[in-house]
Amino acid sequence: MENVIEIQNLRKNYDDFTLKDVSFSLPEGYVMGLIGPNGAGKTTIIKLIMNLIMKNGGGIKIFGKNHTEHEVEIKSRIGFVYDTPNYYEHLNLKQIKNIIAPFYSNWDEPVFVSLVDKFDLPLKKIIRKFSRGMVMKAAIAIALSHHADLIIMDEPTSGLDPVFRRELLDLLYELLQNEKKSILFSTHITSDLERIADYITLILDGKIIFSRSKDEIFENYAIVKGGNELLNEETKKYLKGIRTGEFGFESLTDNLSEVKKKFGPDIVIDRASLEDIMYYSNLRNNHA
Repeated sequence: MENVIEIQNLRKNYDDFTLKDVSFSLPEGYVMGLIGPNGAGKTTIIKLIMNLIMKNGGGIKIFGKNHTEHEVEIKSRIGFVYDTPNYYEHLNLKQIKNIIAPFYSNWDEPVFVSLVDKFDLPLKKIIRKFSRGMVMKAAIAIALSHHADLIIMDEPTSGLDPVFRRELLDLLYELLQNEKKSILFSTHITSDLERIADYITLILDGKIIFSRSKDEIFENYAIVKGGNELLNEETKKYLKGIRTGEFGFESLTDNLSEVKKKFGPDIVIDRASLEDIMYYSNLRNNHA
C-alpha cells in the first residue's frame, strides 16, 4: 500500500505557537480526518503540505516525492479547498473558472458544469454577492473538476448548513468509489467524519495525540462512568480528562480491555464519539 502523504517530524515555530515534530501518513485511496479544536495546528499542517509557508524542520512527501522539489507536478494532482477561499470578488464564477482551468491539463468542463448545476451556483453572479456557503460550494466545484488524485479540504463544512454538509459528504463518498482517490479533511466538526473517514489524526496544541484507523479508535476508546470512590492513583492511570461531580466521575479511556479488568462491573461504559475523544483529550491536555 503506497502512501499519498508522508510527514516525518514536521516542525513550525511561531512566536506564540509551535508545531511539534508532527508525523503521520495517509495511504492511497483512503480518507483521513485531521481533527482538533480551533488553533490546534490543523491549518498550519495543511499550509505546510501545500508549501504556502516554510517549515522549520522535518520532511513532507506527496505521492512519494519531495513537496518542494516537485511542487508544480504535485499541485496539479491536488484539489485544494481553503477554509476561506480567496477569489477576485469583482469577478463572477465563470470568469474565475476561465482563469483557473488552464492551469490543469486534466480540467473536465462537463464535470464542472455538472457540479455547478448540482450546487445551484450562478455562473454570472459576482463572487462578492455570494454567501459563505456559495463560496465554499464554488471552491469545491473547482477543486473536483480536474480529476485530482488527492483532495485536501481545510474546514470545508464550517459555516455551511446541515443539508449541504450532508450533500458534500455524499459527494465525497461517491468520489471514493474510485479507489485511487485520497482525501485529507481538516475539521473541528467531528460528526462529519464518522461516516466517511478511514483514519483519524488528532492534534492538540501543535502536537499529534494519535493517528490511527477509525475502527481501531472505536475499538479502544470509550466513555467510563462510575462512583468517585473508584478513583485513586492506580485507576486514574487508565483514564483521560476526568470530570467529577456529586454523583460520580465521567472520563475517557483508550484502553477499554484493561479498564474492564481493572474496574469490573462497578462502572458504566458508553461508546465514545470523535467529539467525546477530542473533548476529553483536550481536557486532559489542558490539565497536564
